[in-house]
Amino acid sequence: MLSELRTAHKVIGVKQSQKAIKDGAAAEVFVALDAEKRVVSPIYELCSETDTKVSEITTMAELGDAAGIDVGAAVVTVLR
Repeated sequence: MLSELRTAHKVIGVKQSQKAIKDGAAAEVFVALDAEKRVVSPIYELCSETDTKVSEITTMAELGDAAGIDVGAAVVTVLR
């Protein structure tokens, strides 16, 4: 799925991902393991509450690159 992330309908970032998860629009959430825990812990909690699939990616740089942006990303959410 990571290879398909560049062309998938998605939102990037914690706030936009939180909104998508709360709205039930999230199909899968990708979280960078090197992101600050205080930043991504609310995402893990929301995904647990809503039974949304979470995939962990090694680095923010790798996740940002896979999403097609020039900077790192802590969270990328693929939309339904």
